[in-house]
Amino acid sequence: MARPGSAQRWAAAAGRWGCRLLALLLLVPGPGGASEITFELPDNAKQCFYEDIAQGTKCTLEFQVITGGHYDVDCRLEDPDGKVLYKEMKKQYDSFTFTASRNGTYKFCFSNEFSTFTHKTVYFDFQVGEDPPLFPSENRVSALTQMESACVSIHEALKSVIDYQTHFRLREAQGRSRAEDLNTRVAYWSVGEALILLVVSIGQVFLLKSFFSDKRTTTTRVGS
Repeated sequence: MARPGSAQRWAAAAGRWGCRLLALLLLVPGPGGASEITFELPDNAKQCFYEDIAQGTKCTLEFQVITGGHYDVDCRLEDPDGKVLYKEMKKQYDSFTFTASRNGTYKFCFSNEFSTFTHKTVYFDFQVGEDPPLFPSENRVSALTQMESACVSIHEALKSVIDYQTHFRLREAQGRSRAEDLNTRVAYWSVGEALILLVVSIGQVFLLKSFFSDKRTTTTRVGS
């Protein structure tokens, strides 16, 4: 026989597992094929990514440099034949949309080869195709109900919220990096000024001391 309150505990446990399962389902990439990656790009380095895309698929590449140097990077996108679809030099952020002209593996690369000692942190979002509708239109003979329409509206609004949150996180990370870099420079400048003031003060003390010190003069008597 179950003890009093066990039903409530089982219900709470089931609710927790249900929330975890829902979170896992939300983390699984959908059929749209969106990929979001943040990676470190060393100096004098080049990083390439590959994606198999079917002909006629609409794709969007969006990237932004979060930290490092002047927050710029070279980007290049090629089709399976090696034809350059997109090429930009020393860009901080950009977005490019295209439609695949043929089946095959598309390549896009980020290059930091122009930098000699500065590492970069780069974020990119590569979307392949469009998200499937919540309620497929096939095998339907009636229009969407009021609840289904509300679900579609909420889904679109949540997608917009996710996009805004991603951009705000990127801006926050970039701002934090700039603030930390500025703080480091100010700290080094303050230490340098303190050392210079210390050296100048010591030099002034010795200089003033030399002005007020008695100089010993020696006289030489010449015998006749």
